[in-house]
Formats: sequence, C-alpha cells, structure tokens
Amino acid sequence: MIRIASRVPDPPVRRLTATLYGYAFLSDLVLLYPLYVVFFADTGLSVGQISSLFVIWSAAGILFEVPSGAWADVVSRRLLLCLAPLVTATGYALWVVLPSYLAFAVGFLLWGAGGALVSGALEALVWTELDRLGAVDRFARVLGRARTAGVLGVVASGVLAGPVLAAGGYPAVAVASVLACLLAALVAARLPEHRPPPVGPTRPPDVGLAGAPAVGSARPPDVESAGAPAERDDGDGGLGWWETLRAGVTQVRTRPPVRGAVLLVAVVAADWGALDEFTPLLALDTGVGAQVVPLLLLLLWAGVTIGGLLAPVGERLSRRGYAALLGLVGVALAGGALLRHPAGFVLLAVAFGAAQLATVLADTRLQARITGDSRATVTSLAGMATDVLIIGTYAGFGLLATVAGTSVAFAVTAGPYLLVGLVLLTRRRRGAAVPTGGTASGPD
Repeated sequence: MIRIASRVPDPPVRRLTATLYGYAFLSDLVLLYPLYVVFFADTGLSVGQISSLFVIWSAAGILFEVPSGAWADVVSRRLLLCLAPLVTATGYALWVVLPSYLAFAVGFLLWGAGGALVSGALEALVWTELDRLGAVDRFARVLGRARTAGVLGVVASGVLAGPVLAAGGYPAVAVASVLACLLAALVAARLPEHRPPPVGPTRPPDVGLAGAPAVGSARPPDVESAGAPAERDDGDGGLGWWETLRAGVTQVRTRPPVRGAVLLVAVVAADWGALDEFTPLLALDTGVGAQVVPLLLLLLWAGVTIGGLLAPVGERLSRRGYAALLGLVGVALAGGALLRHPAGFVLLAVAFGAAQLATVLADTRLQARITGDSRATVTSLAGMATDVLIIGTYAGFGLLATVAGTSVAFAVTAGPYLLVGLVLLTRRRRGAAVPTGGTASGPD
C-alpha cells in the first residue's frame, strides 16, 4: 500500500521533540555520574567489591531489559518513561542514606531496572508518534539530537559535580541528582502518546541501511490511507504481556531482516560503549597527569556530540558508505590508542563520533524493520544483546590489558568494527543508496 500522507502541522512535532530533548538532558544530568566510584572508595569498598557492583549493574540490565520491553508494548510507554527516573532516583537516595555494599548493590539493581524501562519504550514511542504525524523520516535526526542532549547532560554534570561536592558533600550531590530525576519524570509526563489499534505482523517497508522508509514504499497498515488513524491513548487493549513477549521473540527468531538489525545494533553499540569506561586509563597511559584526564575525556564527548548531530547526513549513506563508517571507527580507535600520546585522543574523538553516528543509524534501521505490536519488545531484545556483548567486552579487555597493556587492548577490541564493515561490503547490496524518506520539513 502506498502511503498518502497529508501535511502535518509542525507544532505537534516540535512538542514531541522538545519534550524528548529535555527528558534526555535531565535524565543524564546526574551529578553522581563522575563521583560514584570515588564515593564507593571513600566508603571503604575495595576494587574487587566495586567491580562486583558493575557486574550486578550489567546483570540487572540484562534481567529487566526484555520483560520491561514487553510491558511497554502492553501498557503506556509514557508511564514507563515517567517511572524510570523515579526508580533510579530511589537508588541514588539509598546510597547516601545507607552507604554500604548492600545499599550500593540494591541501588545498581534499581538503576538497571530504570534503564531497562527506558530502553524499549523510548524509541518505540518516538517512532510511533513520528509515524502518526507523517514525520517518521525524521527519526534518525531526532534520535541523534536526543542522544546529543543526553551527552550534554553528562558534560553538565561533570562541570557541576565538583563545586556542589565542595559546597555540600555527597549528600548535596545526591539531592541534586534526585532532583534532576524528578524533573525528568515531570517532563516525561508531557510526552504525547497515541497508540494505533493492535495489528498482526505485516510486511515491512522497503528500507535502506539506515532504515528510513523509501518514498512510496509499502508500510504496515496501522493507518488508513484516506483518513485519520484510529487511535488509542496510552494502554493497549491487544495482546497480554506474555503473548507480546513471545511475539517479539518470534519476530527476531523468524525474520532474518529483524534479526540482522538487532545484531547490528548490539555489535555497533557494545564495543565503544564498553571502551568508554576505560578511556581514563588510556589517558593516563599517555603520560599526562590526573588533572589533564578530564580535558581529554571532554574531547571525546565533543566527538560524540558531533556524531549525534550528523545523523541527517548519515541517512544518505549507502551500504558501502556505512561499511566505510564502521571502518573509520575501527581504524581511528586503534590508531588513537596505539599512538600513546595525548594527540591520539583527537583520533579517538573521531572514532567515538563515528560510532555514535553508526549506532543511531543502526537503531533507525531496526525501528524501520519492526512490524506488529511488539516494537518495544524487539528494541529491548537489541538492548539485552548489547548488554551481553558489553559484559563480554569487559572481560576480554581486562584479560588483554593485563597481558599486553591498555593501548593494545583498545586496538584489538576495535577489530569487530572492521569485521562487520567487511561483512557489509561482501553481502549483496539491496539498494544503491539510503533514501531519506519523506519531505516534511520544519524545526525538530
């Protein structure tokens, strides 16, 4: 069926995107981010205990990821996005009120649960709303800017954490973090949500690598071509939780395009997501003092910010172009690490920016290939796969770094990007270029 979309006024799109950007910024404006490891150490925890907390955190993400995704397909996604920062804020408060290993472990469980609530629901809500407004071609741009807003929140938290700690200690830092989460929950309550009536699995639209539907392509029949879509606000009157979960798993298991998109998201996002945790060690290996490390890390975050903003340009990449982008990530990561000089962080910034762009495009491709009523469930399956690969990357990096050093471990861990790029080059191309979708314009 050819989609006949009428022009949708820009205000609804602006409301959606402005609210989304505010939510992303506030969700990451957590002053505890740059300080929680130091806080744990000051409380008396050993390095081994702190490492075990990271394992609990990752395991919590894997445990809650898919069930929460299925929940997001059954109940209001907006409700889950409101609950997520409240759950996380409870963990932060617990850390300061009862500072102990047990409290830290429970806090990480809550943090993992909060992240899982967002993981599937956010992208599913944004895709569905943009689709309803006839602006689904903007998804990559909107998602890239939302990721950039989150990065800016992290940067702001790094700038503010020191002065707030000096003024009021860890309690003040925790109060500021909880306040940001409460504000995020209030902002999430303003997100629009209009869910179409449940439909069965349908043939997905023809998409390019980045995932934007081609102009005039077929799409799932969740709207009528000659009239307004039938809407249902918030909840879902269709499948139950277990049936929705099974439907999402079945879609990934039986549909190769969806399965391939899930795997691509996991591989692209996991590698640089895990390496990010080790960049301070790499900075110290260049010979700089501890006071210079934050400046080098700021350079990386600048690269990530630029990468997110380049999503509209990235949508035009062909399969070959996307493979070249992954190759750039791998070469720049390895080269910047092996240089063993502060100047190498310029290459690392390029790598992180390209990785952010590649991740946004992979996420967009996945959303375009999902059909039926299990969108958040399938998205959460990609998140779970990412978490599993991140844990594996942590373990592999630790072994390599112990034997050959941090720089070599970085270079070897960058290898999957080159392998995936090579696979994309050798596969038969389905299209010459990545279409950009519709022609709707206006501020996002």
